[in-house]
Amino acid sequence: MEAMRKRISINARRTVAVVAIAVVCGGAAGRLAAPSRDDDTSAVAATPVAAHPGGTTPAAVYRAVAPGVVTITDATRQTGPSIPFLPQTEQKVKQLGSGFVIDARGDIVTNDHVVAGASDIRVGFGGDRSYPAKVVGEDASTDLAVIRVAAPSSLLHPLAFASSSDPRPGDPVYAIGNPFGLDRTMTAGIVSAVGRDIQAPNGLTIPNAIQTDTAINHGNSGGPLLDAAGRVIGVASQIEGGTVDANVGVGFAVPSDTTASVVRQLIEHGSAPHAWLGVQAATTARGVALVKVTAGSPAARAGLVGGRRDVIVSVDGKPVRTSAELADAIAAHAPGDRITLHVLRGGAGRNLVVALGDVPAGT
Repeated sequence: MEAMRKRISINARRTVAVVAIAVVCGGAAGRLAAPSRDDDTSAVAATPVAAHPGGTTPAAVYRAVAPGVVTITDATRQTGPSIPFLPQTEQKVKQLGSGFVIDARGDIVTNDHVVAGASDIRVGFGGDRSYPAKVVGEDASTDLAVIRVAAPSSLLHPLAFASSSDPRPGDPVYAIGNPFGLDRTMTAGIVSAVGRDIQAPNGLTIPNAIQTDTAINHGNSGGPLLDAAGRVIGVASQIEGGTVDANVGVGFAVPSDTTASVVRQLIEHGSAPHAWLGVQAATTARGVALVKVTAGSPAARAGLVGGRRDVIVSVDGKPVRTSAELADAIAAHAPGDRITLHVLRGGAGRNLVVALGDVPAGT
């Protein structure tokens, strides 16, 4: 589970020249989800570390936050290679990841790649304290999932979200997770950059990720990236692998604004809608060339053509120069929104209005 942009998405993200364009913010980019109710089952209710004795030193952050970080173990079924004249074999493969508690009901946030296709999910709270859990909702487009654990209320210590628009490069951050199975390990670093685009397991773009040099490794997937006050600003999801299959000081976290919005929808509906254009695009000197247009997609219905015949140069009058800028422009919208694309074809320009759809299941 834990292998994969050389990035490794603690799973991997592949570095590719062609990107799929879709929104991964559920139409709520830049907004932190508020509690959905006033009781203790709120999806984002928690006590900031600043309210704890000892201030906001790293030690104080760890004491306040670590009890809310959990180990997630599960099993997935994998089928062996087909061998002539022999039956295919199926085996269970154990997987390891991290997560964190977000409410007194037992809801836990983790990465989708930690629990996708899993059975026998268990949540560990340190020592021998392990309890069964079930999936509440999964969203491959943001690599986020919510599971619910049947654990005593005394073990449930919800963490608080901060807006991911607050962190700036150079700000101190911490990660707590279970690298290589070493439960509740804390590492420290800084925000290296903000506004990065990373790739979700289904190939779609997750915008506004936080880049950090905080050490995160296999087993950290799904754990919290924390600000100096111990509030969650992201979910540790990927590392840049370079030439080794381990941390080299470049990690990425799904931003908390995206996380809070998607988690709310997963708890309420089991899924999260995402606006979908339905193209694969590549950056060129002229603009964003459409390599492929998916049949039946919003782009196809609007008359867009692939094979690099169409080049998008603006969205709603704002220039887009790269495929990443196109993805970010789409990410400002929700399914059903209508956008105007200025497209070059054969040297002539034209405006096309596209009604964005929802990412199809299984994408």
